[in-house]
Amino acid sequence: MLVSLLTLLTGIGVFIAGMNMMSEGLEKSAGRGMKALLGTISTNRFAGVCTGIAATAIIQSSSATSVIVIGFVNAGIMTLVQACSIIMGANVGTTVTNALVALSGSSFDIDVFMMALAFIGVMMMFIKREKIKNIGLILCGLGVLFVGLDLMSGAFKGGKEITEFFQNLFKIIEFPLLLILVGVVFTALVQSSSAATGIVIIMAGESVIGLDSAMFIVLGATIGTCITSTLASLGAGVNAKRTAFMHLMINVVGTCIFTAIIWPLKDVIVGWLAPIESTMWQITVFHIVYKVLLTIVLLPFVKQIVALAEKAIKEKPTEDEKRKLKYVDDRLLKSPAIALMQVKKEVEYMATLAKQNLELSLDGIITGNEKTLAEVYEREKLINFTNNAVTKYLIKLSPLVDVSAERVIGSYFHVLNDLERVGDHAENFFEIGVQMKKGGMAFSETAKEELREMYKKVFEMFEIAINAFDNLSTEHLAELTAKENEVDNLKKKLNASHVTRLANGDCSMDHSPYFFSAVAGLERVADHLVNVGYSIVNPTGSQSVKA
Repeated sequence: MLVSLLTLLTGIGVFIAGMNMMSEGLEKSAGRGMKALLGTISTNRFAGVCTGIAATAIIQSSSATSVIVIGFVNAGIMTLVQACSIIMGANVGTTVTNALVALSGSSFDIDVFMMALAFIGVMMMFIKREKIKNIGLILCGLGVLFVGLDLMSGAFKGGKEITEFFQNLFKIIEFPLLLILVGVVFTALVQSSSAATGIVIIMAGESVIGLDSAMFIVLGATIGTCITSTLASLGAGVNAKRTAFMHLMINVVGTCIFTAIIWPLKDVIVGWLAPIESTMWQITVFHIVYKVLLTIVLLPFVKQIVALAEKAIKEKPTEDEKRKLKYVDDRLLKSPAIALMQVKKEVEYMATLAKQNLELSLDGIITGNEKTLAEVYEREKLINFTNNAVTKYLIKLSPLVDVSAERVIGSYFHVLNDLERVGDHAENFFEIGVQMKKGGMAFSETAKEELREMYKKVFEMFEIAINAFDNLSTEHLAELTAKENEVDNLKKKLNASHVTRLANGDCSMDHSPYFFSAVAGLERVADHLVNVGYSIVNPTGSQSVKA
């Protein structure tokens, strides 16, 4: 009993190894052409089925075909409708392997000749040419496959006990739903419906299992094979998950439909297949007929299957898609003048967000306090979203407004960009303080006071720039320019002051990159604020047009 069981397990292992070798060789030989064929398939569902049959017959693995299809769908090369019909074809193409298994039980002793291919294939694999190596791998795999079949068959022929054990086992679990479950679990373990069905065919050939039980295990195997495509879809995009779901749904629906038909008509179907002398061929024919009929039944419903997959697996919106603009939406595009007024409010709202982050960054750069860092990051995401969303909205709005308003829209584009950069600098300032604190560093009190002085100038500029933009007033633009010059001079003064502190030993060289970066960043913020203020007289924000 033990020897027979070990022989059976060895045979199963050798059979699966041979099938994998053959599949690998076939994929290497025809992989590129097959992938090109799959990638150029038309939307014609019949062409898709034929392609799925051909591809699976070539590489001897419906799982491999499904994985490739999932990859194409994930990359956007193939639509879900195309993928659905190809998967149906792959289900039919996988029956080719079982026909090879059934050949091993024919009256003509083909096994010895097929097993001899393993030796020929190994010899060919020593040749350096890649094509010959791949052909050798195919032949070796085919030969090893038949070696595995012979071992499995021999296990039952050489051991009466193991045959009786499995016969008794299948009498206990002859309930159709239990047999389907066996097929699901076993196929999921070996990750190949061809292998699972092939093993069932061998057992039937040795009278271990009858056709009436084998049919339900074969039905279960079609569900178990979906484990490979399901695993392949993990971590992939939503459409890849939908493809794997369609693969599972097609096979589950097929199993349910045919179980409902076969269960009450089991004896009738066995009678129909009785004229076929070999039980192995009876199962093979049943498998082929089942897969073909399933494809014929479901093919007209490809679009409905895709729709159900899309409904079952909904695309999760991104963070930006969850957000909405505060003052505008597409409905306002019917009234361009009103929409333009509301866009101005969105820009002002974005300015408020940027200013709030800039104010928080003062505490961050001085103390390195991380408590408000999450708040800064979240507001920065909102600033970036507003910038992108309003920019897209302005693109939609541009063709709808009068020529006189085009200048205003142009200025809004530039203001959005400047405010977004202010937000970026505020985030950078905060991170400077956090990095210094983590490194055990802190600015001297003198340096802190200097940074506060520069921040104060920048905040004053912020008020003037936003007031000018809000009220379309040029009254204080000259003051804005003057303060920007003060900030430029202050930058030079603070850099020189820091160099003096370094020379006197009052400050560490390690502090220099952070201090210089903060001062330079504040000076750039001042430049962006000037652009915001002057946008009311020049769309680019340039000071070349004076107020």
